[in-house]
Amino acid sequence: MTDLGSPMDSQVDSSVGGAQIFDQGYRRYEGKRTGVIGALKSLVWATTRQALAIRRIWWNKIIPALVIFFAFVPAIVFVGLAALLPEDFRSELPSYPEYYGFVVAAIFLIAAFTSAVVLCEDRRTGMLGVYLASPLDRRTYLLGKAIGFFLILLTVTIGPILLMLIAYSLQNIGPDGFIEWIETLAKIVISGTAFGLVFAAPSLAVASTTDRWVVATATNAAMFPASAIVSDLLVGEGDLSPHLRLLNIPGLARELTFRIHDTPTSTNLWSRFDNPTWTLLLAAVGWVVISLGVVWMNYRRLLVRR
Repeated sequence: MTDLGSPMDSQVDSSVGGAQIFDQGYRRYEGKRTGVIGALKSLVWATTRQALAIRRIWWNKIIPALVIFFAFVPAIVFVGLAALLPEDFRSELPSYPEYYGFVVAAIFLIAAFTSAVVLCEDRRTGMLGVYLASPLDRRTYLLGKAIGFFLILLTVTIGPILLMLIAYSLQNIGPDGFIEWIETLAKIVISGTAFGLVFAAPSLAVASTTDRWVVATATNAAMFPASAIVSDLLVGEGDLSPHLRLLNIPGLARELTFRIHDTPTSTNLWSRFDNPTWTLLLAAVGWVVISLGVVWMNYRRLLVRR
């Protein structure tokens, strides 16, 4: 019998078989250590891929692709009209805050669907435990998920309006002068961000209560129009305080865009006397803070197996 030597020997007689062991033991990782920041960046990218069903079978991509497409369709139509209509009729094209009235349904659908996918699936499949076994903890995990989800939502709250701004500017019906153009761009970004936050936070709160994305999506899809119907009934039919309009999530988000752009609203439901701008801002902050508090409470006490 051939003596193979100690297991820690660095070389083995080549006459035994064709295999040779040149070294044993562990090697130190010599690459760049990114820590929590690197894990957070990876989670944000993984969240966007998960929400858009990238690298998944084609029918999983249908819902997010269609909803994002429908959010851009009115902008594409208005861009075409700006190029084809005579100058006398171009003033009839919708303003930037008015655009949200055409796509509010698409926005709350993408918020409802995406929030459910990015939160519910990790708990259902056990991936939450895998993420928490990395440098991430519950806070950084939720932060990465929220950032990835919000970036997708911004594509439909800011993207179409930016397209309109560029197209209107090329057709000489945009802002006059460079300073006004920059101011309009800033208002578009701020109003689109505010619009997205008002929809994003309640969506995440609902998704944090269940691990079934179908239930979360259906609940969110019903919650947004229900909040509008209930608030309108309480104020309009019940003749109660106009401050109850602040319960109307889609209406609150849309009215905020008119106040940020400092343009009159297209309806008479929101009076600046009955609902001053500061009350709208306070209500928006309240929706966001309370919703994120619900998310944290649900995840703080969630039992996770690693």
